[in-house]
Amino acid sequence: MKTGSPATMQLFGKGKKTRRVPLAQRTASHFKKYLQRFHPDENEYSQKYIFYTMRYGEHHRMTANNVRVFLREYGQKARKYCPEIPENVHPHLFRHSRAMHLYQRGMDLTLVSQWLGHANLQTTLVYAHADTEQKRRAIELAESSSSPAKKNPSTGKYTVSDEETLKKLYGLR
Repeated sequence: MKTGSPATMQLFGKGKKTRRVPLAQRTASHFKKYLQRFHPDENEYSQKYIFYTMRYGEHHRMTANNVRVFLREYGQKARKYCPEIPENVHPHLFRHSRAMHLYQRGMDLTLVSQWLGHANLQTTLVYAHADTEQKRRAIELAESSSSPAKKNPSTGKYTVSDEETLKKLYGLR
């Protein structure tokens, strides 16, 4: 994590690609607290694993499978108190959810793609499919008094009185 403001972190992804991503201030604060608690004597150049498991009193690298197992177990426990939590909680769910939230709140899809580290924008298009809530908001906006179409009622309305044109428009000819 880069010190100073704004906080960033260098990530290592598939194909040995690296990228630097910004961190929200709250995320940076939580991360600093984690480091103070679990790595009090380390600095940013430490070669020790940031996330680890303990076996026989020794630190071992936390594997992707460890993370999946922990998330599944904690997801099941949390669902008892919050039924909205999905049945299958897994690491990629957090990545996908965060990307969807950024996109739904107006982040341009190309920035979402860069943030995710996708080499091809096509890969990111899965996040662009509008969900039911987005569709509902779009309909409400179109029907609201603040809609551009409502402000200028002469635009967008057509009157067709020609019988032949009407038949073509309705697909009867």
